[in-house]
Amino acid sequence: MRARSFITGFLAASMVLSSLPARAEMIGTAQPLAPAAADAQRQRVDEFLARADVRQKFQELGVNPDQAAQRVASLTDAELAQLSDRIDSMPAGGDALELVLVVLLILLILELLGAIDIFPRI
Repeated sequence: MRARSFITGFLAASMVLSSLPARAEMIGTAQPLAPAAADAQRQRVDEFLARADVRQKFQELGVNPDQAAQRVASLTDAELAQLSDRIDSMPAGGDALELVLVVLLILLILELLGAIDIFPRI
C-alpha cells in the first residue's frame, strides 16, 4: 500500500511538472560564443593596459593606471568591444607612409651610388 501511494504521488507530481509550458527557440552561433569573445576582448584590453609604455602615458596625462584599469573592468560588453576594436585599429609603429618614403629614399640613394641595380633606367 505504501509503495502504491508513493508511485501515485510521484506520477501526480510528474504530470503537474510536465504540464508547465516549455520554451524552445533557435539560437544563433554568436550567442554561445559571445561570453568567450567578451573574455578575449577583456584580456586583450587588460594586457594593453598592463604595458609599461601605456602606464607611463597614463601617468604623464595625470591618470592613475590602477583607477583606469578599474574603470575598464566596469565597462559593458559593448563598450569593451568598441575599446578593443579601437586598440586593434591604432597604428603600432607610427605613420606607415613615412616608413615607405624612407625605404624608397634609401633605395634611390643606393641606386645612384651604383651599389644596387633595382631601377634599370636610372
